[in-house]
Amino acid sequence: MEEIKHVLICGIGAIGSIYADKISCYDNNNLKILVDKSRYEKYLKTPKVFNGKELKLNYILPENADFKADLIIIATKYDGLNDAVKNIKNFIKENTIILSLLNGVTSEDLIAQKYGIRHVVHSYFIGHSAMRNGNDITFDGRGDIVFGVLNSDVTDKNYENILKNYFDKVGIDYKISDDIERSMWLKFMLNVSSNQLSAILHTTFGQMQKSEKIRKLLKNIMFEVLDIAKAKGVKNTQTMVAEAFKAFDAMIPDGKTSMLQDIEAGRKTEVEMFAGSVIKMGEKYCVPTPYNKFFKEMIEIIEE
Repeated sequence: MEEIKHVLICGIGAIGSIYADKISCYDNNNLKILVDKSRYEKYLKTPKVFNGKELKLNYILPENADFKADLIIIATKYDGLNDAVKNIKNFIKENTIILSLLNGVTSEDLIAQKYGIRHVVHSYFIGHSAMRNGNDITFDGRGDIVFGVLNSDVTDKNYENILKNYFDKVGIDYKISDDIERSMWLKFMLNVSSNQLSAILHTTFGQMQKSEKIRKLLKNIMFEVLDIAKAKGVKNTQTMVAEAFKAFDAMIPDGKTSMLQDIEAGRKTEVEMFAGSVIKMGEKYCVPTPYNKFFKEMIEIIEE
């Protein structure tokens, strides 16, 4: 494949809507949004609204076999990942590129187990949180897709250039990471700490940024993730905590984490992807994770 033309997006929540809007403005005819039947009927009746504009999108059902994607973007919540991986089957061809913009460090493994790592370019979204209220999503435009090929022996390194060229045409902000594994663990460290703490305390980024006690607690949580990253063999971990705080302090003060937004809306959170994953990896690598164990119990109580 020399260039990307046909694109499939799975999940049009706070993150997926950003790129559904961007790509539909560039070439709506070659963009499809993968939905199940219930969402298909729901979105036709009540369309998504992005920054005050109704999104006029082309929806496609999993059983459709007429569309093959050059690029598949998965932007579901964690609890929708298994269905997303199953539902993209009909749209994959020999050289389809798959990007997963989910938080965490495990979704690419699940996709690779099903379709092979050769399709997967590791990636994530980082930037200001999009604010979601029902079908209405607002976003200030500050965010990047960070991506990179993890292992060029099994995934075509040229996929980075193909993605770069497409994103340049569409106007999608991006960064190509020289060490995508480290980059993903850095984002994971930021998410595990700030998302979960804000969900329990109901605090904005600004409230957390100003509190020395919260900052100390964030640091302790980050060290649990850091110790696991070291045990797993992630390279150049010495400055990761400082870099995570730099990204944290760049968040808009009145912004809310995605997990706090889920709590406030009564939606299921991604605690299993954050604390749940940290606890499991901690057990695997013999790293204590008391803060994440406490967070998981607290957030599950709040959900209950």
